[in-house]
Amino acid sequence: MQIHNVKATRPLLAVSFFAADVQAGVGPFLGIYLQSHGWTTDRIGTVLTIGGIVGMLVTTPAGALVDATSRRRTVVAAASALSIVAAIIIWLFHGFWPVTLSQIATAIAGATMGPALAGLTLGIVGRQNFDRQYGRNQVANHAGNIAAAALSGWLGAWLGMPYIFGLSAAFGAGCILTALWIPPGSVHRHYARGIAKDDADDASDIRADALRVLLRNRSLLVLSAALAAFNLGNSAMLPLYSLAVASTHAADPSHVTAANIVISQIVMLVAAAYASRAIRRFGFWWIILVTLATLPLRAVTAAFVAPAWGIVPVQVFDGIGAGFQSVAVPALVVHLLHGSGRVNLGQGAVLGVEAAGACLSPMLGGWIAHRYGFPAAFVALGSLSVVSFAIWVGYGRRVREACDTRRDELGKLADVDSSTLLP
Repeated sequence: MQIHNVKATRPLLAVSFFAADVQAGVGPFLGIYLQSHGWTTDRIGTVLTIGGIVGMLVTTPAGALVDATSRRRTVVAAASALSIVAAIIIWLFHGFWPVTLSQIATAIAGATMGPALAGLTLGIVGRQNFDRQYGRNQVANHAGNIAAAALSGWLGAWLGMPYIFGLSAAFGAGCILTALWIPPGSVHRHYARGIAKDDADDASDIRADALRVLLRNRSLLVLSAALAAFNLGNSAMLPLYSLAVASTHAADPSHVTAANIVISQIVMLVAAAYASRAIRRFGFWWIILVTLATLPLRAVTAAFVAPAWGIVPVQVFDGIGAGFQSVAVPALVVHLLHGSGRVNLGQGAVLGVEAAGACLSPMLGGWIAHRYGFPAAFVALGSLSVVSFAIWVGYGRRVREACDTRRDELGKLADVDSSTLLP
């Protein structure tokens, strides 16, 4: 299929830029903000965990929704609107339940945005160029995170922490406008869900596989389990490290948190820019193995290097892992499930299992930090890398064989002609 609107990827990049704050919310700034209102680390961790649980439960249904609907731009706009509501709530109220409600809204928005952006990308550029375009999307996304973090740090230090939530709402509004800027006809509704059929094909001949296709795909299960263990250890690192540095009173908390985010996001941006080339040269398995190795390195550095000196290496390791994963994981899901019509459901399912680990991470890390100190928390979280390594290395041969088999199968399927969309 030939897509004639050569500008379709431009608003997609703009959406990815503004979606950064929608997916992350106010991130570690929330912990600093709540700490300034007398919240303890374990209470902060509990609220973040509640939001994580909701995100975990919503992500898979969100992926199914993206597969089922042809209004994927509207899904992005609705998720962005939720993030605006969340920012307003937390700006006005500081109690446990209002903050919890805001985190639930943020979690739903973030959980929906991932599969929605993957579906839009697949529908615009097709399978063969998905990794290239998604890498460009992630570069824009990380640039958005850098901009949001830098502005948040400035706003928090000079005008006060509440203005950070106003910035989050502004990014949500930008995401709505740019999502509606994407030409509707540029998103092929069947290719967007992983069905190799043209829009004009006979609808009676277009069917998606049964839902059990996810459970039958052992490589997908291995990927999900390894990432769940990784995120259980990794997700709490940034907010805990920001709290650890802030507790020393050596610098303004807003500046410290912004520096943490900006450093990691710059590295993520560079990693995402090269992810597609690295995947095509070394393969999915090796790239994901490298990302898993960043967790123990990050944990040891956070635990034993003084905060003033540890910020850069701690966040560099985070940037390498998250930057490559942000492209390699969605691209691997497309590789494993394309042709089934359940690609975005698969994206949501993998994100949901990741979230199962991530939602417990703040509570686990906060509990350990509250009782035994921050170094003990970092070491405990980093030790979970053993589990992710065991899963990924133990089933590595099966994953590599599945990737090779699928490469031959995918070569026989029709795809979007996106040659005019990418440089």
